Amino acid sequence: MSDPSVSATDYSARFVIETHPVHGRLVRLGETLDQILKAHDYPDVIANLLGEACVLAVLVGASLKFEGRLILQAQGDGAVRYVVADYDTRGGLRGFCRYDQGELDAAIAANEGSFQSLGAQALLGKGTFIMTLDPEDHAERYQGITPIEGESLSLCAEHYFAQSEQVPTQIKLAVSDSVTGSGRVWRAAGAMIQAIAGDESRGDTRESFQHIRALFETLGEEELTDFELTADRLLYRLFHEDGVRLSAPKTVFKLCRCSQERVEGLVQSFTEQEQKEMLEADGKVHITCEYCSKTFLVGLQ
Repeated sequence: MSDPSVSATDYSARFVIETHPVHGRLVRLGETLDQILKAHDYPDVIANLLGEACVLAVLVGASLKFEGRLILQAQGDGAVRYVVADYDTRGGLRGFCRYDQGELDAAIAANEGSFQSLGAQALLGKGTFIMTLDPEDHAERYQGITPIEGESLSLCAEHYFAQSEQVPTQIKLAVSDSVTGSGRVWRAAGAMIQAIAGDESRGDTRESFQHIRALFETLGEEELTDFELTADRLLYRLFHEDGVRLSAPKTVFKLCRCSQERVEGLVQSFTEQEQKEMLEADGKVHITCEYCSKTFLVGLQ
């Protein structure tokens, strides 16, 4: 099943278990995630949360059967107000996080000065996990909402699929960083398996899913983020006895939709008085994109 076209970083790839009604997806993000995170000066715990959100958005979004977007958002009353990852089915990805620094410092202090065990629920508090499907053909948006449950976004997503889609799902996410000669580098990865619904020919698929799930549970975070361990070798380690077939990968890249034209349209949507109140000392309105941190200047007519 070796596929030399599978790049080391920044891709999603579907796989199927040949002897069981289970399919899945593997995602790895290198330079793409590094660019997204370095557009902001996030604390490590925030960068880790956003990295998980980005991987999860690709895992789910790359499986969509239409052209459009998958917008993943978790929001709550904790130190992190919300985290957003936006995936375009052509492969474009962007994301950002909004948080209160004082509340975050207090949460870390309460955790004996460590952020390592602060998961999604500890950071976001009580809130909701939202997946929005936005078709490109102007069809109606679909939005699924579940409570934030568990200390990871992967658990939130598994709960979403169980409640909204009735699809048995298992997800693993991992984020890591390393220091190289050119500075700090971020990377993240994730894998997802899902049961294929039973029918007259397949029968009940629950036992098959539990078997593959037990193998999937042995997958470690270090293996996921070890990009020298190629996708085909990783999957072979897990599922070689059951047979696994890897599809051609799809590239993932950083893409932000902000533009001068869009920002000018946004400014024009305000009243004349509101526009005047937005002016800076240089006589222009300054708008900074929350996703990529690029600042646009708009002069009033």
